[in-house]
Amino acid sequence: MILYTAVAIAFLGGLFSLTRQAQMLQQNSYYPSRYIKWLKGEKCGLTVFSLLVCLLLVLFLFLKWGIALLILSVISTAFKISRARRLQKKSIKKLVYTARVKRQYATLTVLLIGMFLLGVFVSAYFFIPGLALSFMPAVSILLVRTLNAPLERMVSNYFISDAKRLLKSHQNLKVIGITGSYGKTSTKYILVEILSEKFNCLFTPQSFNTPLGVVRTVRENLRADTNVFITEMGAKNVGDIKEICDIASPDVAVITSVGPQHLDTFKSIENVTKTKFELADSVLKKGGKIFLNTDNEYIKAKSKGYPHTSYGVTGDVSYKNVNYTKSGVEFDVENGEVTVHIVTKLLGIHNVENITAAVAVALSLGVSPRDIEFAARKLKPISHRLEMKKFIGGALLLDDAYNANPVGSIEAVNVLGSFEGYKKIIVTPGLVELGEKEYECNYNLGRAASKEADVIILVGKMRAVPLKAACDDAGYEKELHIVDAFSDALEILKQKADDKTVILIENDLPDNYSK
Repeated sequence: MILYTAVAIAFLGGLFSLTRQAQMLQQNSYYPSRYIKWLKGEKCGLTVFSLLVCLLLVLFLFLKWGIALLILSVISTAFKISRARRLQKKSIKKLVYTARVKRQYATLTVLLIGMFLLGVFVSAYFFIPGLALSFMPAVSILLVRTLNAPLERMVSNYFISDAKRLLKSHQNLKVIGITGSYGKTSTKYILVEILSEKFNCLFTPQSFNTPLGVVRTVRENLRADTNVFITEMGAKNVGDIKEICDIASPDVAVITSVGPQHLDTFKSIENVTKTKFELADSVLKKGGKIFLNTDNEYIKAKSKGYPHTSYGVTGDVSYKNVNYTKSGVEFDVENGEVTVHIVTKLLGIHNVENITAAVAVALSLGVSPRDIEFAARKLKPISHRLEMKKFIGGALLLDDAYNANPVGSIEAVNVLGSFEGYKKIIVTPGLVELGEKEYECNYNLGRAASKEADVIILVGKMRAVPLKAACDDAGYEKELHIVDAFSDALEILKQKADDKTVILIENDLPDNYSK
């Protein structure tokens, strides 16, 4: 009886050891290849130690050293529970217990119970694979994902079909798709604010820019009186945008930018461009409207052959007379027929572009210039995207934690530099998923920071390499720190922040990038 109790406790520990692996698989979008890439970067010390403990448990089991087996099982399970709680507490992006994650836990539970019962009633040898799964959580999560794959496909297909049915039932619904390497989320929120002056709008919240994010939004929130559905479309592989378009069937396309984002999966800028224009291809087939930021060189080159409205500093819809004030930015947007005078609290030239895109779409849908101007005055900084707020010690914080693109990050540093008479501090782990461009883009960010910041805090010793190299090459002689985690950076900020300090937090990477 002691032996069985000890094995049961060890199996229970296996469920808690799954937590970290489920979290990392979730943060890597459930792609095994990305998860395995993260796994390869992990230190192997704990894995080796876990295997040794597992071998000891097997040895104690067959020697029938019940007390020794029980003690080791209790200690190892207690350690796993403590570690799971500690890692979740300190994680930047915690595991979200979605229905999919719950199914993973249920599948592993069924496997372990099955092996336990076989071990009790058939042969103790069946305890061995159960112990292996309990002490090899990486194997457990990949096995569970494989076993659940058919079920997950069935669930996804049902939800997708239901969302398509709901969208088709709204015959007068206008669907607007927004994509881009950067700027899509901000443009979405700005467009929602402006169009809400005339229409009942539904939009994908936060960064719900995947097929299932769109499906969930439609199934949970689409109402009979919804006039406009604005969907953000994200992508990491060729075909991702087309998959969303096949669900949403957009009538209007907005492509904000093309740049070196997610090059680790796209492999080339050409593939990024092709994927973003999957939205334009879908709208073109419906005879809808296409809005392109032709200030972007890649979009401009690809725009030939697409009937479109261009926007930007020289587009069909253009912005002019940009003037920065203490309260924000003022500028004019013109389309050849009307001029819209924009006054907004949003900072940065990239937000001028995003607002121009929204104005272009709004004018095409019949929103009056007066309503657009009214809505623009109400615009608030989007959470964690160059959001200005009070911070520790009375300091001013420029929270750009969700910005992760080369253009926007440099613009954020320029905004930091515009605060004359303040001590300027930047905290950043740099940029990721830029493929062969990653070193270059982080180097450029480091050069920009070295020109504007009085204190630079780099997060992650490996990630800091190109940023520090740029500072060294620029002859940066002010204060530079390299820390392991944002919690360490916060301790430094507590010592340096006061009411004459402005702090820029530029990007805040999830745990699968924290090295």
